Amino acid sequence: MSLKEYFATARGHGILSTADVHGVVNSAVYAPPHFVDEHNVAFIMRHRISHHNVVDNPSACYMFIEEGKMEGKRLHLRRIKEEKNSELLFKLRRRCSKDETIDEDLYLVFFRIEQVRPLIGYGS
Repeated sequence: MSLKEYFATARGHGILSTADVHGVVNSAVYAPPHFVDEHNVAFIMRHRISHHNVVDNPSACYMFIEEGKMEGKRLHLRRIKEEKNSELLFKLRRRCSKDETIDEDLYLVFFRIEQVRPLIGYGS
């Protein structure tokens, strides 16, 4: 099963961890990633700590925990680009449409998947 298929069917909770230039770590709850292709994903971010961190330090880790079990995935990521308030961002947005008023900028941040590991253990 591909990662895209996995995230389309698995139910659970995701956490994106980032660090600033000084190594101070932040973790935040995030929805499953949007798949660009098998090697690249994107997350919609507000300009808060996680976004600030990936601008300064492009490394991140997304941990997904499946509901009711200790299984899931860890995606080690590297930021490659971003778009601000783009048409694609509003097309991908799951919770609100572009027609709804937003009070702050949104960023579609693209990451290359550098490594996929299981929730527990080293994996490949």
